[in-house]
Amino acid sequence: MESQSRSTFVTVLAWIFIALSAFGTLIAILQNVMLATMFAEPDVARAFAGPMPPEMPAPLGLLMRHLPLFFVAFLLVSVATLVASIGLLRRWNWARLLFVGLLALGILWNVGGLVVNWSVIGAAQDTIGAPTTPGAPDPRSFLVAMLVASVLLTLAFAALFGWIIKRLLSPSIAAEFRRRRDAARA
Repeated sequence: MESQSRSTFVTVLAWIFIALSAFGTLIAILQNVMLATMFAEPDVARAFAGPMPPEMPAPLGLLMRHLPLFFVAFLLVSVATLVASIGLLRRWNWARLLFVGLLALGILWNVGGLVVNWSVIGAAQDTIGAPTTPGAPDPRSFLVAMLVASVLLTLAFAALFGWIIKRLLSPSIAAEFRRRRDAARA
């Protein structure tokens, strides 16, 4: 009886994110091992602890100064997404709410990434400058195209994550998780 009340949307969503977050967790573990190995070298640790080049955009400098923390955070989010995805598949309500929170965090992260992209591309345009050879293509137009593409991609992911959040918070999906909780209590 319980299997009939399970929506295909939640099941498919859970399996997609189980696969993606398991892969992301594996990659994050490898990245953290790599960084721990790199930062064990005193010269590398000193280079990252020292002053950043003055032309480096502030958000990028902040990221570089706290690179290990960034990768630990990525690992934690990947593991949390994996746990929430498994819980989503099992129809645990706390996992549904955690998953919604992680998607909202994903929207904020993508929008924040636009700010970083904007500052990095702006700095790159200033550094590259106009072409010096007459008739040569302007490399700055490529940077603008990259910025436009990142804006479109961010909007697409924000819309997708927003749509998933809306579906997971819908009364019919919430009722499915309540039925699971009520059946477990009985």
